[in-house]
Amino acid sequence: MKKNLLSAAVKGAIGFTAAAVMVPATPVFAQQDAEMVEEVVVTGSRIERANDVSVSPVTSVSAEDLKATGVVRVEDLINDLPQVAATQTAGQANGSTGTATVSLRGLGSQRTLVLIDGRRMPAGSPLAGGSGADLNQIPGALVERVEVLTGGSSATYGSDAIAGVVNFIMKDDFEGVRFETQTSVYQHNNDNSSMQRLVEESGYDVADGSVTDGHTDDFSLIMGANLDNGRGNVTAYANYRKIDAVLQSDRDYSGCSLSGSSDNFACGGSSTVPWGRFTDFGLNDGDTTEGFDYSLGDNGELVDFSRPYNYGPLNYFQRPDERWTMGAFGHYEINEHAEAYAQLMYADDRTVAQIAPSGAFFVTSDLYCGNPLLSDEQFEAFCGVYGLTEDNYVSDLNVVNTDEDTGLTTENPGALYIGRRNVEGGPRQDDMRHTTFRGVFGLRGDINDNWNYDVYYQYSEVSLEQTYYNDMSVTNIRRALDVREDEDGNAVCQSVIDGSDPNCVPWDIFSADGVTQEAIDYLVLPLYARGTTDQEILSGYVTGDLTDYGWKLPTAESGIAVVMGLESRREKLNYSPDMGYQNGEGAGQGGPTLPVDGSLNVKEIFGEMNVPLISGMPGAEYLGLELAYRYSDYSTDEQTNTYKVAADWQPIDDLKVRASFQSAVRHANIRELYRAQSIQLFDMDYDPCGSRTEADGTVVEPSYTLEQCMNSGITAQTYGNQIDSPAGQYNYIGGGNPDLSPENSDTLSFGFVYSPEFVDGLTLSIDYFNITVEDAIASIQPETILDKCIETGDDLFCGAINRGGNGNLWIGDASITATDVNIGYFETEGFDINANYGFDVGSYGAVDMNFIATYLTKWDQQEFEGQPTEECAGYWNSSCGTPTPEFVSTLRATWSTPWNVDINGSWRHIGSVTDLGANNADFDAINYFDLSAAWVASDNVTIRSGINNVFDKEPPLTSDAGSGIYGNGNTFPGIYDALGRYAFLGLTVDF
Repeated sequence: MKKNLLSAAVKGAIGFTAAAVMVPATPVFAQQDAEMVEEVVVTGSRIERANDVSVSPVTSVSAEDLKATGVVRVEDLINDLPQVAATQTAGQANGSTGTATVSLRGLGSQRTLVLIDGRRMPAGSPLAGGSGADLNQIPGALVERVEVLTGGSSATYGSDAIAGVVNFIMKDDFEGVRFETQTSVYQHNNDNSSMQRLVEESGYDVADGSVTDGHTDDFSLIMGANLDNGRGNVTAYANYRKIDAVLQSDRDYSGCSLSGSSDNFACGGSSTVPWGRFTDFGLNDGDTTEGFDYSLGDNGELVDFSRPYNYGPLNYFQRPDERWTMGAFGHYEINEHAEAYAQLMYADDRTVAQIAPSGAFFVTSDLYCGNPLLSDEQFEAFCGVYGLTEDNYVSDLNVVNTDEDTGLTTENPGALYIGRRNVEGGPRQDDMRHTTFRGVFGLRGDINDNWNYDVYYQYSEVSLEQTYYNDMSVTNIRRALDVREDEDGNAVCQSVIDGSDPNCVPWDIFSADGVTQEAIDYLVLPLYARGTTDQEILSGYVTGDLTDYGWKLPTAESGIAVVMGLESRREKLNYSPDMGYQNGEGAGQGGPTLPVDGSLNVKEIFGEMNVPLISGMPGAEYLGLELAYRYSDYSTDEQTNTYKVAADWQPIDDLKVRASFQSAVRHANIRELYRAQSIQLFDMDYDPCGSRTEADGTVVEPSYTLEQCMNSGITAQTYGNQIDSPAGQYNYIGGGNPDLSPENSDTLSFGFVYSPEFVDGLTLSIDYFNITVEDAIASIQPETILDKCIETGDDLFCGAINRGGNGNLWIGDASITATDVNIGYFETEGFDINANYGFDVGSYGAVDMNFIATYLTKWDQQEFEGQPTEECAGYWNSSCGTPTPEFVSTLRATWSTPWNVDINGSWRHIGSVTDLGANNADFDAINYFDLSAAWVASDNVTIRSGINNVFDKEPPLTSDAGSGIYGNGNTFPGIYDALGRYAFLGLTVDF
């Protein structure tokens, strides 16, 4: 493949940073002939420098890497980088936003700024959790390379670059026509005997033998032509991608939702079961009354509740996805002082997140005893045993409890809660379609020999169409369960009799096979939401070389280079759910979903300066200083100052030493500022004030005393009740805060790049990094609020807890309030290691090798002042959430054979992590091996094929991989290879 001089300069510059993945290892130093290359910009600065390199370490992933791995989702390649922690991926079902995001250093996608050719991408979705840029908007076939700079870069690029920058450099000078296609599948041998035995013994179907699924087809067309004897170029592209779904039932290790520890797994599930659960949750236990907990047997008889519903198999392990992207990049030199350029990008991505069927998730607490659908046995168990008649409700029961110590009595009404899964209505499906337009229009050029400029206008819009199928209406559930007998002896809804809802159809869940299609049609409630995110940017800057003006130190060969610029940015978000969402009518939504409408404006002035201090002297081939500053004025009356100070020193030709300090900020995004408060779900193993029964029958008592638990709203009557959520999910009230202040962070980095002359083709770098974030925007974890309240009784925490009637925190309005505040503190530090080595093997071609790794020495967080600092490096679960291995690495090797075949191999290593949860699910280190090859069949045709995860390594399993920490299918799909081997076959044809 031919490479122009600019491309060679970029490759050389990135290679010298020693953080390039699979690029030629030949070092390129600042002493090269300046006439051989053009000036380039490397991510992290707008200053153009000939034959120079970034002061900060930059990781580069080339287009060749993308093809060698065979992935068609850009996030799959990015997530393999040691600096990246997985967030939203195609493996997310429950809690998915339909987007793919990137989180550098594990600090969150909202703290990672994603760019296209140095310009911002918009927020990926107006949905909650969608503030990060959506990588689905990136056409992989048009990517020239991806540059990843970790650490604060707000002085250069503005807000959100606390963790760093991911910059997609696109092809914009293509000539000819290129067609590319690739097909790929997953293959896995279901041979996990222990999981198969567990699932079968639990009475569930289990996957067995070899399975091939997750089929993906990807087609791309690129067309480009030079204009007017090379004065310009237009490059256009179109891409279509279709990905098939994979169910959790297709893998034996996700055949059921696990509970318990890894040495004693059991199949867990939900107590909202297809055969119905009828219980008082202990509320009817009194001096003279007893509670109940029943299900329906096979013939409709009442049996003690014992068997949960296996909700896992219907969940998507890989979401289906269909995407179109198209666009055009163009530039034209009007004259020697002006070049016009434009970028037009369009993406239409539709995906479906599927989870288990909806149901009546204990949304009712009462029942009419005269319901004609009740059998005689059911009437006696629910009402007759308490002396109630057919004219009564269960709530007419008066439950009296006398405290043995004080003699005080309390009274509460009787209750009956119903959990019934709507398997007849099919699984819930969240259909999300994001349509994106992005346009950039600019003018750039040379003012004179020393000065040039770049001015552009950018507009981006993301439109969301969301339709949620097969949920159920809470109101209609209540009406369909409130049934009477009419004058003709027919069972009809009370709302039909009184005329409040003449369309109501009784829901007969009290007998086997009693549910009718008419009842399902009445109960099922589709939900709709629409939304947009808009981004508008007007930016301009000038860059200058002040050498000719005498701004040069006598000890340096070149003078000071500067950048000065202005930028205005406007962002707007609108999310408009229908009334079903807003009223919390969706029984399977966990609470209301409220609208958000807000905007944010910022005006900024920024500058950079590169100061060569010494050059061409013994012990100082080059010594330079780099400075940057940005002032930002927000429409929220917040003003911020960010800056960078960096230095690079090259004592000898073979060695470069670099260091930088950057102060960065992140202003609150629109959702953090303006979203309304609503009930949401969080993961917690168990309620510490309740009791629970383990799989082996052992009863575990509360973790705290009665006196401690009373701080959180527990009473003597509810203490020790079985108040755990069977799904491990509890309610909390989250919401925005318009008074949020910007986050602040400091990044310190220093390291060296060594390319010894005596080892031709070797480049080695080691860089230390330390990132601290203060006043981080977050909510206190609801579980922390609960623990702190129980332990201290402080009203700051206890006032945020609202327990339900039986002490629960997951039924109805029971919840913990945890809205956004400026409280968080994060600190992460470690070392990035990179080595490139290329060598010839005589007549057998050449080999290029690359090793890239991150060794994490610290990842600490403090939820709020006074809270102990939590160490998360090498841990997962509890407040640490997603696994954070201490050591992650990738070793890649490419053998360029003399037979027009390139053979690639890689070894991916993910370090071990220790579980902080109660189940002690420690994950051992895991290794994956990949192989691929590319054959240049002719001047115009290249065929490539490969297998990732050659040995079909299974992911580590746990019962605590909740959706709130990007888990799914008893593991973490974004971190580990969750589906088995990945095989691909691709073709590139140039015309």
